[in-house]
Amino acid sequence: MKPILTAAAAALIALTGAAGTAMAQPYDGHDQNRAADNGGHHNWQRGQRISHDEWGRYQRVDWRQHHLRHPPRGYEWRQSDDGKYVLAAVATGLIASIIANSR
Repeated sequence: MKPILTAAAAALIALTGAAGTAMAQPYDGHDQNRAADNGGHHNWQRGQRISHDEWGRYQRVDWRQHHLRHPPRGYEWRQSDDGKYVLAAVATGLIASIIANSR
């Protein structure tokens, strides 16, 4: 019985130590969606959201003309200020895909 209790205690200590390392890091005040210091252009990533203001500023893209895939229902292709094609949800701005434009 004692070996079982010792093993359980060791497992509990190991799990407690691992849980401490998995804690979230404190917020540093930087917004990941905010433009970097590169002329106001975003380094968009999948899963981020386009703000309402940016959505209105970015041009809607004809996906056929630009040889992009058909957007799912509720999504649109938009061209960002730096020329990237961004596929995002119309209602939420959630980005599903980003394609660099080779102009």
